[in-house]
Amino acid sequence: MWVTGQNLSVPASVGFIALFGIALANGMVLVTYLNQLLQEGVPMEETCIRGACLRLRPVLMTALAAGLGLLPMVLSHWTGSEVQRPLATVVIVGLVTSTALTLLVIPAVYRWFSIEVEQENNPQPQAEGSR
Repeated sequence: MWVTGQNLSVPASVGFIALFGIALANGMVLVTYLNQLLQEGVPMEETCIRGACLRLRPVLMTALAAGLGLLPMVLSHWTGSEVQRPLATVVIVGLVTSTALTLLVIPAVYRWFSIEVEQENNPQPQAEGSR
């Protein structure tokens, strides 16, 4: 909001709520597919890479549909645009960043947490002389 010179307002707050919903849906699409690949027996590293690559299109389509629908609101300078522009700005800029984070960060965090869970479930046996 600060970069665009706009104030945080009620419409901008509504935009944040809409953005969180879209980002959550995109994250669920990716995590569900990662779980499916793991159940099929795909190794963890390949699961993260293949999952992010194969879910690229659905995540981008979700983001582009919302972003292109709100583009006229961002470009508007007519009466009422002072209400519409903050909402659309938040959603469009947020979609760009959340899409990148969804495709890069979620697979990395998924792998990191799965390694920790695996280590907790299969602790390394201690050598007899280490006691």
